[in-house]
Amino acid sequence: QVQLVESGGGLVQPGGSLRLSCVATGITLEYSAIAWFRQAPGKEREGISCTSKRDESTYYVEAVKGRFTISRDNVKNTVYLEMNGLQPEDTATYYCAVDSGGYGYCNYNYFHLVDTWGQGTQVTVSS
Repeated sequence: QVQLVESGGGLVQPGGSLRLSCVATGITLEYSAIAWFRQAPGKEREGISCTSKRDESTYYVEAVKGRFTISRDNVKNTVYLEMNGLQPEDTATYYCAVDSGGYGYCNYNYFHLVDTWGQGTQVTVSS
């Protein structure tokens, strides 16, 4: 059974940074794509970034491109989301998600393939 556990959220001032972590069990992330989503209050959950197996490619939506960086540590079976230049509009609950079947390639369509989610970690950007 695939399980994902996020951490690293918190309260940060505009312009600040956070690094989110997502630890996976039941799946080897080195051989799987994995994505980050977020859901702001009153809005639908949206995919914001993903990385292919072995980091062969990454994808970012325009809203976070240049500010957020996705990476992984295969030894720790963990994926990270480094977030810089945070703004109030980045306030949301952030989730990592995978296709439990281990699909390996990341692009916008991968956001529609994921079927396993973590519990989420809250990020609040406010002065």
